[in-house]
Amino acid sequence: MKKTYTVTPALCVGCKTCEMSCAFAHPVKGQPGVSRIRIDADLQGRPGLSKVVVCLQCEEAACVAACPANALWKDAELGVIKHLEERCIRCASCVAACPFGNMHWEEKALAPRKCDLCLGDPKCARFCPTGALRYE
Repeated sequence: MKKTYTVTPALCVGCKTCEMSCAFAHPVKGQPGVSRIRIDADLQGRPGLSKVVVCLQCEEAACVAACPANALWKDAELGVIKHLEERCIRCASCVAACPFGNMHWEEKALAPRKCDLCLGDPKCARFCPTGALRYE
């Protein structure tokens, strides 16, 4: 049975536990990496209003189409867009192509990064205290 990653923005309290768990799940050189999920808090000057910014794992993904090295592809089994680092030429075309701003450039690794659903066990969903993020 295929699992689905869901985001319920109304349940997000902006605690950023998802950001921390993601950074620790993707270390670089023994240190926490850059989080692949972002919480934009205090939107429009209104405290308590938060927005979850994370890869939507699009069916017709602009990042995949923009990659000249075929380093991105959709894994049908997990429903995630995967990134093959060995094939990546680090041109950042995928970062520029994402219409939602969900591809990131990680300075520590000098490579693009996006949510990979922790390869089937997304830590952000596991540790989200309010259930705003779910993988069921």
